[in-house]
Amino acid sequence: MTLKINGVSIQETFAEAFPMQAARVIVTAHNRKWVSHAVQSVTGFATSVIACKVEAGLERELTADETPDHRPGAAILFFSMSGSQLEEQIRDRVGQCLLTSPTSAVYSGIDEGKPVALGKALRYFGDGFQISKKLDNRRYWRIPVMDGEFVCEDVTHRIDAIGGGNFLIVARDIDHALAAAESAVAAIHDVAGTITPFPGGVVRSGSKVGSKYRQLVASTNDAYCPTLRGLVATNLPRGANTVLEIVIDGISEERVSQAMRHGINAACSGEWAAGLMEITASNFGGKLGKFHFHLHEVLE
Repeated sequence: MTLKINGVSIQETFAEAFPMQAARVIVTAHNRKWVSHAVQSVTGFATSVIACKVEAGLERELTADETPDHRPGAAILFFSMSGSQLEEQIRDRVGQCLLTSPTSAVYSGIDEGKPVALGKALRYFGDGFQISKKLDNRRYWRIPVMDGEFVCEDVTHRIDAIGGGNFLIVARDIDHALAAAESAVAAIHDVAGTITPFPGGVVRSGSKVGSKYRQLVASTNDAYCPTLRGLVATNLPRGANTVLEIVIDGISEERVSQAMRHGINAACSGEWAAGLMEITASNFGGKLGKFHFHLHEVLE
């Protein structure tokens, strides 16, 4: 079946995603500038679990009316392959990146699932001067620091989630591909419960499972590398010279599907669509993950 959006062909294929664990944390600060610094720090080196062990990103900014302490804030999502790995990463990142960030405070962003230590793990930094307070059945820690106190909720929680929802933007050149990708990421940002963890939400180094080198679990997706056309079996249509991938992590199948739908429609929506060849997706024949997002079904 042929499906096109604004003249761009949508391939009849599927994105392959896999189970993950996710947690949500809220950070607040004295003003928006310092919220931004805190978010940038805590989500650094968090693009792929292949080497980073965690995938993290800004879910959305929060107004003072939406945060526990009525200051500017942000909701951050963290994803990992196992609960224990996620808990380790959150403990270390909150301790090294948010405890250290001037004026910051940290709160739970989700109240269901299994507990993940926040202040419960970091309180010992107070060297015995930390103070615990319980409000509305929620425990908070006040840890003395050099700009006053670091307020941190005792725990947040982790839930079952999905990582690796994706689609590929196949274009004639980098300018059209980037414009489409930027539009897609902006649209996905409006879908609550999802993140696009790579730089600017975009991946140029899409990967396949395995490698000729035994020590590597992943290597370049050569079927979509334009410089390898003629050397390997290619999936690129004639005239395609750039491929960019959008990877989506989400707290449910519904959210990932919604994010893919918004992203694909946005990618095909502007004047840059004239330079797009097709929208497709990355999968490994169903061997990598149990969640399959068929593009035509997602767009229904």
